[in-house]
Amino acid sequence: MVENAESAVNAESAVNAVSADEGPVAPAVLKERRVEDAATLKALADPLRLAILDVLMAALGSGPLTAKEIAAALDEPQTKLYRHIKQLEKVGLIRVAGTRLVSGIVESRYAPAQDSLRLAPEIFSPGSPTRGDAYGAMLAAMDRVRGEFRAHVMADRIDFTTSRDASAVGLPGMFSHFTYRLTPERMLRLRRQLDEIFHELTAEGESDAEDAVEATLFTLLYGVRPEREADSRTDTRPGTES
Repeated sequence: MVENAESAVNAESAVNAVSADEGPVAPAVLKERRVEDAATLKALADPLRLAILDVLMAALGSGPLTAKEIAAALDEPQTKLYRHIKQLEKVGLIRVAGTRLVSGIVESRYAPAQDSLRLAPEIFSPGSPTRGDAYGAMLAAMDRVRGEFRAHVMADRIDFTTSRDASAVGLPGMFSHFTYRLTPERMLRLRRQLDEIFHELTAEGESDAEDAVEATLFTLLYGVRPEREADSRTDTRPGTES
């Protein structure tokens, strides 16, 4: 959901309209939101807020959710979510898609304001005032994936025993972590190859087959400058002012 690639694998597009007795019809969801301001980046720099966004974006096809429904999906206390929901709403990442009166209390239903998010490349530039916040959002996304992965492992819902050439009934997981020396040209080609995979997935769209499963692809590719070059760039560290 939070990425800085030129393309993103988007959730299903939908217009979350609400009935007349629940308020005005909600506007169409943005296909992609480009993030470059500090306030939005700070809102994204928290795994729980990212989890709230994930739940709402997954529910695009079925409609907006209440805080109670979000809490149930995350197995978190409802009172723990209010502050995070308000912060996401404040920066426009989520919106109130409808309200209704329940036992004398106004209950809001929330929906995402976009299908996907893309971090603007320029915020990672040396001297960018939002560079530290941008990396904060990335680190929160890593923490979010780590927490979700651990929960699935503990629930025995992930299989790393199935080989890639196994039968269709298997769900072959893959884990790879290595450092390899590449020329800048080869690294650029690798980046383009990864982009092609994302473009292919986007073009295919999400499957509605009965046996479809939720697949998570977490990609992190970066090159490290030689030490002598990094030492000469005193303004390249996150949060360093020029």
